Amino acid sequence: MRKYRNTYVALLLSTFVISQLSVYPAFAAPAAAGNAGSTISAVTSATPKNLGTIPLGAGVQATVENVNIWPQAGGNILTYTLNYSNAGGSNANLIHYFSRVVTSGGSVIPGNPVTADALKNKVVSKQTERVTYYVNIGKVNSLKGLKITMYIWDAKSKGYLRHAGTISLPANYSPSAASGQRENISINNIPVAAASESMQIYKYGGKVYAKVGINFSNQGNKVLVDPGYTAYLMSASGTAFELALDNSQAGYKIQPQEKKTIYYLTEIPPYLKIENMKVQYVQKDETLKLDLPMSSYKLPAATTPDLNVGKGVVKKIGVNNNTIELQLTSANVYPEDNTGIWTFQFRLKNAGKTAVVLPSYELSVRTAGGTTFPISAKGVSGASLKPLEEKVVQLTAQVPLEVEQNTLKLQMIEAVSSDISSAPAASADGESPGAVNAAGSSSAGSAVSSGATAKLSVPVAYFAIPYTLRADTQKGLNYWMTNQYGTFGYSLLSLQRFPWKDDDILIAKVNIINTQSVNLTLPDLKGALKVDNDDLTTSTELFMDKEHSIIAPGESAEIYVLSKVPYTTDFRTMRVNLYSVVKEENVPFLSLSTSSVMDAVNKIELGGSYSIVGKGKNAKVQENKTTIYEGVNTNIVYTELFLNSEEKRQSKMARLQAYYKTEDGQLYEATSIQPDMAATPGGKQLITFWAKLPKSVGTANVRLYLGPGITGNKLTEPGQEANGFINIASMDLNPQVITPNNNLSKVTLYPYTLSVLNSDGRITYGSDTISIAMNYNLLRDLSYEVGTFNHKLVLRMTDPYGQSQEKSLTIGTELTEGNNNSYAVSFSNNMYKKLSGGTYRIELYDEFQGERIELASQVYTLLVERTPVTEK
Repeated sequence: MRKYRNTYVALLLSTFVISQLSVYPAFAAPAAAGNAGSTISAVTSATPKNLGTIPLGAGVQATVENVNIWPQAGGNILTYTLNYSNAGGSNANLIHYFSRVVTSGGSVIPGNPVTADALKNKVVSKQTERVTYYVNIGKVNSLKGLKITMYIWDAKSKGYLRHAGTISLPANYSPSAASGQRENISINNIPVAAASESMQIYKYGGKVYAKVGINFSNQGNKVLVDPGYTAYLMSASGTAFELALDNSQAGYKIQPQEKKTIYYLTEIPPYLKIENMKVQYVQKDETLKLDLPMSSYKLPAATTPDLNVGKGVVKKIGVNNNTIELQLTSANVYPEDNTGIWTFQFRLKNAGKTAVVLPSYELSVRTAGGTTFPISAKGVSGASLKPLEEKVVQLTAQVPLEVEQNTLKLQMIEAVSSDISSAPAASADGESPGAVNAAGSSSAGSAVSSGATAKLSVPVAYFAIPYTLRADTQKGLNYWMTNQYGTFGYSLLSLQRFPWKDDDILIAKVNIINTQSVNLTLPDLKGALKVDNDDLTTSTELFMDKEHSIIAPGESAEIYVLSKVPYTTDFRTMRVNLYSVVKEENVPFLSLSTSSVMDAVNKIELGGSYSIVGKGKNAKVQENKTTIYEGVNTNIVYTELFLNSEEKRQSKMARLQAYYKTEDGQLYEATSIQPDMAATPGGKQLITFWAKLPKSVGTANVRLYLGPGITGNKLTEPGQEANGFINIASMDLNPQVITPNNNLSKVTLYPYTLSVLNSDGRITYGSDTISIAMNYNLLRDLSYEVGTFNHKLVLRMTDPYGQSQEKSLTIGTELTEGNNNSYAVSFSNNMYKKLSGGTYRIELYDEFQGERIELASQVYTLLVERTPVTEK
């Protein structure tokens, strides 16, 4: 007994070693395939093809299932599955059973378990166990004539192996599931039903592409993830083309009881026969360094889809098993520099039940002759869409006007990049293996090579473009549009042109109104102006109250777009572009063109008020007075305005900018003086403007054109330098001729009022000096604030001889605020030594920028004092 046992063990070990020749050890750890940590079960069929059963004794039998072949560089690999069933009362040890493959030429090759099944060593009583084996069959490339033979360890038999039976493969055997027939398989130990669904042929750019769909139904209770199989498109002659997974389905997941169609793409030669093609899945056994054939599916007859989409028609495509609606809703064009500038509104909608990220697309305008002009697809490629979410993307293109503009199409191409390599393949009907790479060159008998990256460009749709020549935008009319931010109305409120420093400033005022039922959120907008062929983008600025960046339903926001041009520039048309910058790329928001003439500004009648509108800047402005300082060569127009704050908090008011316009149409920049301090709630400030005009220019009907300055995207505050102004209006002025008062009891020099109570003029007889003393009240109006006080009060004294001398008085220094103050001044002249009496006249002048206006005058008696005579 011991002798037989020792012999059994020795021969069994030798037999096992022989069976492992030329292969890697079968007891190595299972290999990871596809996703990290995921092991692909070698069982490829839950309800497999039963090719015959061989009894093994003691209630154990082996059923041959799923025989497949796949070419390799070191010899073609054949795989087959044995389903062991144990009806006995004890466990069956798999080490007792041996299988062999007999080729049509008579070669006998032992089978070895694949890595995933290498550790399976028994069949539990009343259970089944599937084990997949592989053999290297060399150059044999057909399943015809193959046999699977089983042996049982038997110490009493010659060679210690007893023949248990042989299964010959049927002459009509095919490892591939018929077209449309659902086959039950197992992936990651999850039962799955799979079937081929479609094959479509696309032609683009002189190349031919095949797109195939395989439908998987997860019949388990776990999520099925992409197992990492390599898929090949196989021709009837055995040529293989590696398939690239559709971009939108990379790393796909299939929920329990969910059905999902997985799409693959590859390039094929134009001359390839596309009848009777199939998809073959292959798994990489990393331990064995072999590619093992898995399931395969015969494909239905190929179809060529009609990709032309009519004007305004919705195109439906599938992305990750969601229906996506695509529609070119509108398109318009305008000519510029021999180029047609196109703007498209492209609608995307996810009509499915799960969120979708769109794959990468290439967009272009295609002419009837096949010439294409690119369009940026950033708003479409990679767009995220929630279920039932809809987006409108604005696209722009430039097409030469020499191209017929009314026959264009919007071309949408899906760009798929993948590592695609050639691989030889053997057909099951015995045809010779061969391979064709992505470019279509053959390499018969070569092994799979990796690393060659190919770009697959598959057309999705050709949208007919409705030809609409964009009309000019007319001032005051309402227009509507939809883009990726929402649906809104817009209108061009005004166009203005005014001098600004050495240039002219152009100002376009656009109104945006939210016509939808939800808030309209505006992006961080920038502006660009273009007049005729002059692009003013670099000098264009945009002003909008940031508070209005979110517009409620029915509300509106005003946007000012302004730029500077040389004052000699004449133009016929103006284009206004609003856009945002996303990742250094300009994203259009609104574009309009107009040939409208410049607006007459809003007129403020005499005594009326001008309104300033802005966050923290709301105020009204009214004229206080306008006077003319007459000079020898020039006149100074001087205007005082009262600014009344309408804010409820202390706030710095907007700094106003202004020009004087004379009756002959000439404009003169006005210099402003405005308080730097913040205005109190409801408070008043005094603002002054002045400008020097040639003496020859009439000032009778002068008007003030004014508006708040802007600095960047904010209203200019006092102390800041403005780079433009907006919302300009024309204020009628009322130049006043100042009639001097005939006394000094009330002299007004805003914000001060001077009242001279008395004046005492004295001279000592024989002296050359007249001394004058004045008592006065000087009161400041505290109801408003003023900026820098640049006026001088000039006191002129005319002596009894009619000669005058003067003194400039600085208010606050020589003259101080308060009541019953006194001021003394002396005037000298040699002629005064002979004065014996008379009167002197005091005149007060308002001097500004070297020019004067007489305010008041009064005559006083001069007292001559005689020196007392000393008696001797």
